[in-house]
Amino acid sequence: MRNTGRVSTPPLPVESLPLFPLHAVLLPGAAMSLRVFEPRYLDLVRECGRNGHGFGICLIIDGEEVGAVASAAAYGTEAVVEDFATGDDGLLVLHVRGGRRFHVHRVRVRDNGLQVADVSWCADDVVEPLQPEHGLLATLLHEVIDKVGGEHAKADESRFDDAAWVGWRLAEMLPLENPQRQVLLQTQDPHERLQQVLALLP
Repeated sequence: MRNTGRVSTPPLPVESLPLFPLHAVLLPGAAMSLRVFEPRYLDLVRECGRNGHGFGICLIIDGEEVGAVASAAAYGTEAVVEDFATGDDGLLVLHVRGGRRFHVHRVRVRDNGLQVADVSWCADDVVEPLQPEHGLLATLLHEVIDKVGGEHAKADESRFDDAAWVGWRLAEMLPLENPQRQVLLQTQDPHERLQQVLALLP
């Protein structure tokens, strides 16, 4: 076999993941509550409970959350179920947290309307210190958390020098549009993500 001099990249492993498309972007480390009532998503919850895995949340690009199958973004976030309850209206409420990010390669639709995707997982975040030009963003995040409180109010001070964590928390807590959050979700480099956040500030 002739050596072409090219280094081949092994294909990324692909896994099957059921999808829950929403008019919202779930970010890594962020919490979200979901009301579940459609049969296809009740089936999804039962399947995830049996298999002990999460499901994927992707931003809807075209369509609605209920009814006909919607078209969703090609990048999303794994939703890990932390708790569940029954709401005042009798519907199931899931409390989930964003886990790994994924890239959708192919989607198939089951007879019940549930979308199941072949996905590859994006690289995990690594802890890298903030660059000097992004120090203002850590200060801004402090101010936002001091104002709104919530679960991040007790975060260790070291987290505010973690470029990935600061970026995800600002993307979660700033009043951004969903397409803006989606762009941040799809950005792999944490420093580039912070630079994009900086550009979005008034």
